[in-house]
Amino acid sequence: MMRRFLSVSTLLLALAPAVAGGQKPSAKCDADNAGLKLPAGFCAIVFADSVAGARHIWVSPAGDVFVSSQGQNNAGGIWGLRDANGDGRADVRTKFASGFRSSEVTMFDGYLYTETFTAILRYPYKAGSLEAAGKADTVVEGLPAGGHFNKTFTIDKGGALYVNIGSGSNSCQEKDRGKEVPGKNPCPELERRAGIWKWDARKLHQTYANSVHFATGIRNAVGIAMHPQTNRLWATQHGRDQLGGEETGGNWPNSAHYNAENPAEELLQVNQGDDFGWPYCYFSVDEHRLVLAPEYGGDGRKLGDCAKKKEPVATFPAHWAPNGLMFYTGSTFPARYRNGAFIAFHGSWNRAPEEQAGFNVVFQPLNGDKASGAYEVFADGFALNRVGRGSGNHRPTGLGQGPDGSLYVADDALGRIYKIVYTGM
Repeated sequence: MMRRFLSVSTLLLALAPAVAGGQKPSAKCDADNAGLKLPAGFCAIVFADSVAGARHIWVSPAGDVFVSSQGQNNAGGIWGLRDANGDGRADVRTKFASGFRSSEVTMFDGYLYTETFTAILRYPYKAGSLEAAGKADTVVEGLPAGGHFNKTFTIDKGGALYVNIGSGSNSCQEKDRGKEVPGKNPCPELERRAGIWKWDARKLHQTYANSVHFATGIRNAVGIAMHPQTNRLWATQHGRDQLGGEETGGNWPNSAHYNAENPAEELLQVNQGDDFGWPYCYFSVDEHRLVLAPEYGGDGRKLGDCAKKKEPVATFPAHWAPNGLMFYTGSTFPARYRNGAFIAFHGSWNRAPEEQAGFNVVFQPLNGDKASGAYEVFADGFALNRVGRGSGNHRPTGLGQGPDGSLYVADDALGRIYKIVYTGM
């Protein structure tokens, strides 16, 4: 579905006062729920299309949607989207910031924060505007490029900035992704990567020298968020690849089935000093615990020092790629969703010869720091072609909550932004 967006110059100033001062008409969901499969009582709208490389989302108190973008050339940066006539679809779109590719956006203390893969930036923000109120400041600089390059982050209520710095390799081998090549021990990447670092969101031009190495052993925490009740940090873990299946490019003598089903993806509650085990450990679906990686002498069952590492709160099928994490705080969804975790899964590329999987949004019920039940697939139907990476697939990457309690989902493959609402009917 393609929508024609009107320019800011023709609509932004003319329509914003009317929307702010009047009652918005009720939005109608798409007849086919935008192609999605949802629980009873929910429906979906295509809020926007063709937002190239759409990644994470922040929604303002007025309902404007800001989307980080990894689009090439001038398409990357931060887009601002507005539903000016209240029909549930964006009809105003402007470039808030450009000239870089980005995977994160959030608001803190009057600034819109984003990242450029090697730095954290902030732009002054004026409430009600879709355009930056000034030039960018550099909050953190000198972050490593390459490897898992997204520097996703979150900011707590006190202004602590937590940044995911993913690993530069699959499993810290002496030759990355080499067949039966042992791992480096100790892994030098852990000094500057594969963990979460903490800075002060209010200070400028910080480097590693100003940081706290908050947690380690996390291969890539693309989904990262603060829990609204406890103000404690949570993250998702992108599990490693190539545990087996020589016929499908695996590095170790396990079956292709084992490679497709291992390791589990993870939801982590993260405290200062925690170690989640990468690259020495992975979460075995069969053993239901962290086990020693083959690069470090593991056989799928040995524990070694993995018994000392912190276990996840919840696990999910292998290679689903959890890219977005959000705790629901609204009141329009049924009460059971409140303070539980929604996770956007980007979908797999390496489960062959089995069907590729993921490409969905799941809900993980929680009770404090514990899972209170199994995960549930909340939104499915994004991908039509699950044979491989698949052209024509929508791939969920980011989540945002609207002031009306709606859930926004970003897709970075085809650039669609979905809006999911609860009608109760």
